Amino acid sequence: MSSNIMNFSTTSSSSSLIRVFNPTPNNNHNHKLQKPRSYSSSSFSVTISHHHHHHRQLSLRSSSRSLSHSSTVVKAAVQTEEPLHVMISGAPASGKGTQCHLITNKYGLVHVAAGDLLRAEIETGSENGKRAKEYMEKGQLVPDEIVVMMVKDRLLKPDSAEKGWLLDGYPRSLSQATALKELGFKPDIFILLEVSEDTLVERVVGRRLDPVTGKIYHLKYSPPETKEIADRLTQRFDDTEEKVKLRLNTHHQNVEAVLSMYKDITIKINGNASQKEVFAQIDGALTTLLEQRKTSSESMVA
Repeated sequence: MSSNIMNFSTTSSSSSLIRVFNPTPNNNHNHKLQKPRSYSSSSFSVTISHHHHHHRQLSLRSSSRSLSHSSTVVKAAVQTEEPLHVMISGAPASGKGTQCHLITNKYGLVHVAAGDLLRAEIETGSENGKRAKEYMEKGQLVPDEIVVMMVKDRLLKPDSAEKGWLLDGYPRSLSQATALKELGFKPDIFILLEVSEDTLVERVVGRRLDPVTGKIYHLKYSPPETKEIADRLTQRFDDTEEKVKLRLNTHHQNVEAVLSMYKDITIKINGNASQKEVFAQIDGALTTLLEQRKTSSESMVA
């Protein structure tokens, strides 16, 4: 007996697949009415009923509506897409923060910055924070056991699962990339910002933080608007020339290993260009990815 398979993907936090089997009708017109069969996921349930004269009814039940035509179901499946999962990497001051802001504004992804998670632990004075600070002050990578669980917990939160995520500054080593893979987190695209080392050092050393608003300034490229703001600006403890060179060495030693894990989905962006030009490159890549997804989805249900 042959069967036709139709795949429907849902928008639930964990991707699920529903297979609906439509058996080839028996030539015997006196076959008995079969018991309806139901297939369910966290988003909706599908029920198939077989009636006399081979009439089949496919209904899609959700909390808000009931659809009875398989063609309508197929249309709904095309419109329902999995959220984007994006990783962005680059050396310190390569512009990741700025580009993440632009990406999340346009695509609605949840921005998850491993560095911010770590600094939050340091500010709270937790045991993990104290251990992390020791490594960061030496320009070394914070051990995986400290970072992995923080990243995992953040990616599993409802907003990340529903909207998709933009993972900023993680993974920074092959072991971290492997840990993410083993936990089931796989990006759709890996963005690498490439910037010359001299430019990176200049960007870092001149960078300042406004502790009141959280805004980042640069003494040369983006100076504070008033003297009042200038007087209260602070410098991150790891934004000195000595520490940034240590961080750059660590970054270069590990980035190639990370890229080996994601080589098939990596795009390299010229980060020496203006913020607008850099985002145009990234936006073009994400748009192309979404268009390819749409084309693939439509061909699957055609």
